[in-house]
Amino acid sequence: MSPLSFDTLAERLRELHARTQETPLFNPVFQLAHDLSRNLEAGELSLEDLAGLIEELEGQALEVRSDHLRDLVSPDNAPQRLDTFCKDAEDFDAFAAHWAHPQLHVVFTAHPTFLLPPGQTAAVAKAAGEGLKVGHPDGERAQITLDYEHGEAMSALAHAQEARDRIVTSLYACAAKKWPKRWRELQPLPYHFASWVGYDMDGRTDIKWYTSIRFRLSEKAQRLGRYADQLAAIDSDHSLVATLRAAQAHTLRSAEDFAGDLTDPKDLSEAANRLTADHDDKLLSLTPIIEQLESEAADEATEEAIAFKTLAAAMRADGLGMGHIHFRVNAKQLHNAIRTRIDNGEELDLGSQGALGALRDLLAKAKPLSANFASLAIESSTAVRQFLAMAQILKHVDADAPIRMLVAECEQPATVLSALYFARLFGIENKVDVSPLFETESALEHGGRFLDALLAEEAYRDYARLRGRVAIQTGFSDAGRFVGQIPASLAIERLQGRLAEAMAANGLTDVAALVFNTHGEGMGRGAHPASFKDRLEWPMSPWARRRFARANIRLEPEASFQGGDGYLFFSTPELALATLSEIAERAPATADLEAPTDPFYRRTDLSLDFYRAVKDHQQEHLESRTYSRAITAFGLGLLNSTGSRVSRRQSDLNADREMSLRQIRAIPHNAILQQLGYPVNIIAGVGSAAESNYEDIAELLRESPRGRQIMRLVRASNALASIKTVAAYGELFNSAYWASRPYRGTEDHLSRACESLAEYLIQDDRNGVFRRLASRLRVDALKLHRLFDLVPDEEPHPEREHTRRMIGVLQAVRLALMQHMFLKIVSVPVFSRANDISRTDVLEMVFTLRVDEALAQLRRAYPTSFPRKTDFAMDEGGEYPRGTGEGYDAIRANYIDPIEDAHNLSLRISTAIANLFGAHG
Repeated sequence: MSPLSFDTLAERLRELHARTQETPLFNPVFQLAHDLSRNLEAGELSLEDLAGLIEELEGQALEVRSDHLRDLVSPDNAPQRLDTFCKDAEDFDAFAAHWAHPQLHVVFTAHPTFLLPPGQTAAVAKAAGEGLKVGHPDGERAQITLDYEHGEAMSALAHAQEARDRIVTSLYACAAKKWPKRWRELQPLPYHFASWVGYDMDGRTDIKWYTSIRFRLSEKAQRLGRYADQLAAIDSDHSLVATLRAAQAHTLRSAEDFAGDLTDPKDLSEAANRLTADHDDKLLSLTPIIEQLESEAADEATEEAIAFKTLAAAMRADGLGMGHIHFRVNAKQLHNAIRTRIDNGEELDLGSQGALGALRDLLAKAKPLSANFASLAIESSTAVRQFLAMAQILKHVDADAPIRMLVAECEQPATVLSALYFARLFGIENKVDVSPLFETESALEHGGRFLDALLAEEAYRDYARLRGRVAIQTGFSDAGRFVGQIPASLAIERLQGRLAEAMAANGLTDVAALVFNTHGEGMGRGAHPASFKDRLEWPMSPWARRRFARANIRLEPEASFQGGDGYLFFSTPELALATLSEIAERAPATADLEAPTDPFYRRTDLSLDFYRAVKDHQQEHLESRTYSRAITAFGLGLLNSTGSRVSRRQSDLNADREMSLRQIRAIPHNAILQQLGYPVNIIAGVGSAAESNYEDIAELLRESPRGRQIMRLVRASNALASIKTVAAYGELFNSAYWASRPYRGTEDHLSRACESLAEYLIQDDRNGVFRRLASRLRVDALKLHRLFDLVPDEEPHPEREHTRRMIGVLQAVRLALMQHMFLKIVSVPVFSRANDISRTDVLEMVFTLRVDEALAQLRRAYPTSFPRKTDFAMDEGGEYPRGTGEGYDAIRANYIDPIEDAHNLSLRISTAIANLFGAHG
């Protein structure tokens, strides 16, 4: 093989691809992997050589990631956008009304997507923001703890606040010139920011209630410090600077009190008593400070007045925290809690009319109960504990900022009424927005009826008017996994339309609709990859927005920026301003009522059939043992650790063979699809759905803006996909390959290892599984390409071919590394069974890429250090044993260390591939 470089391997891969014309079953990706493997095992290549190649490709992948980020938000255009927000406006009242409500609520969530090491994150962000080259940044990974995630969220929030201030300042400055007599009337609120990092209890048991209190206090202290700094920059002698600094110091002391383990009643009592005690520096509301700043701004010159009013606007938006907070619980947790309040509740069907009747009575009779931190400490119910924590935060941290209560897997109105009962019971009904999450197939299918029933409840309507909004959450992660990303988006869109109908039908047009879309579409979290316009419209389409506008309902759209991937948009001041100004320019809270009707919604005979056919095809995959086995063939071993939340439930080795897709979460599911080379949950079914009516479906997708948007997503995903790669992973488990590899004496030195692998894998099912999956994908892909021919690519991206080649080379290198690991593990000398782990178990650990566990067992079996006689000070002499003894250094050097090195290189490849897809999962 030629000298190792990307260019030489890409050219070799191109030559191998040409051979598929002669032999359709020929697999160029696996052949390149085989070539590399032979050179590696012959000593013509080393792991160090491959490490150098991977470093080259890592750098290129980071460049692709940075370029894509820059293309999405165009940082150089941000100042120009700010100039246009006001100068084209004619009417002051319309201008003031437009900016008085958020164009978007931005939520920083801690989804486990902290893929990039801090050095690479910083380099990508700087390059994207300033148009530089990424270079070769430090690749040392961080330990991803909850505190690390929280710190990253706070950093993103800080940049977002600064960017919002710049937007607000520009609005005031322009308005002061344009409407000199009225500009001080403006009270712009272009964005709300929020976070659930440290408050999300769904699926977590590692976050204690006092952890959430500690985070909220630390956020308050940080924000007070930032307010003080901002005011001091305007007027260092302002009296309120000292007020804010004193409140910050007081809050910091309480945050420190709640930083330890508070399971001991004495420790909790001391911390709680200091927090709840009256104190001159205890600040619970910014209202008087905002009023003073606004009053002073009325008398100041324009420049100083703008600065004061910008600070007041930030205080109105954020309150006494870095942003608003979202708690999250599971519906089952609420059900368990409410059953104890209803007679014979253990046996009651909460979906029944009887349960609704009982809950109406409970709500009607509920009287607020006071609670304290002791109430929190002794409460055993997770759901009730969350309401108690919210009550204490509102009472002792921030009395003004509302709190969101997100309810996962919420599929019946009784669940929401249960949450309202606890909010009323603890006196926080007027500050808590209960938001049901629609994400499962069942929730999306029955969501319209759910909303009709919920909004028909008088108690809920009264509550919505009290809060001024109806809040719901729609999630794409599990929806996209179980019904496919395109059907999920269309189902969520219909659900949003049903919300507008239900609000209008129940006389709730006098309140806002807050619709939180938590993203997770599989080409990166949040992420339609074509443009930021598509990113905003994919989860909340112009059609859905028009439904609210036509019903005269004010829309409050909300979107998440998830984990390390989402935070990249706010990782520097330049990117944060570019992102927020891009959003403001797109104005996602508004709708164009004059826009022509999209044929996708007019030709429902076609579009509904298309939706159902894609959904059915996706569900066939989901229910197929072939798909499940292929996706879980390597467990989660292809993925880096990207978050503090556990990605899978524990299982033993035997259970791995029968692992259900429900045992891994949506993000790793999507990430595994990327790593295996084919985003099934985006692409699959689109071609088959058009099969019965190519011409009409193609015409619809060509003429419809929504249809073209769908095709842009599919094309972007397909451009990076490779069915040959999926098939190549199956060849690793092909017994015939290993038996034939040393044939005719080509690799005699590997004959014993290959024989062992061939014998071991005779009974393994994974080769057949991957072949069957590849065959199914190929048949569907043939139909998709027929559709592509009828729906021209409106925005060609020739650079994607280069990216595709990079992925192909990375995949081939990883397959060679995996072959290296397989050959090494079967060559390790036999060791005796220990700790109920046999040699066969260790082999299977490597084959499923549970490499760290396998290495731990091997190091236990072959120690390189052990006690020596000279370590002991014995009075009695002893001749045995003679000599110093020897450890297993050779076994470590020849087998164990190479497996570890190969696995670490494989994980670096995983990061590079994710960067080429634009995000992790």
